[in-house]
Amino acid sequence: MGLTTFSIGRDTQLVIMGPSGRVDISHVTGFESRQLTAPIRVNRLDGHQLGAELPKGWEGSFEVERGTSALDDFVSAIEQGFYNGAGNQSGTIYQYVTETDGSVSTYQFDGVVFKLASAGVWKGDASVKQKLEFFATRKKRI
Repeated sequence: MGLTTFSIGRDTQLVIMGPSGRVDISHVTGFESRQLTAPIRVNRLDGHQLGAELPKGWEGSFEVERGTSALDDFVSAIEQGFYNGAGNQSGTIYQYVTETDGSVSTYQFDGVVFKLASAGVWKGDASVKQKLEFFATRKKRI
């Protein structure tokens, strides 16, 4: 059974599969994803409006409190692969959501490319916050 009658942050688990396998990030404190679309609007001569939103992928981010070098190593390996001629290597993100009725919904983000938007600010007596951004070609329920 879920903890509440609505979703809260602890109701989700995330798994990142990179080009070289699973990436274990120690302290994920936030996750955001949003659908990208291309709007189509039709203005008919009779005054009726029609519209569509064409799917154009997903983007989002992970907020992380740095606990290990896993995220730095992951992005470094992708970058090194690029310079070694491997091209643009994509991965997969799995999101598991415990629903309020206790069931689990599983979503898969395909064709994911990553960017370390912030490797962190290092200063005395403060945690190092990192931000990993991503683009995925699509999200599907599995």
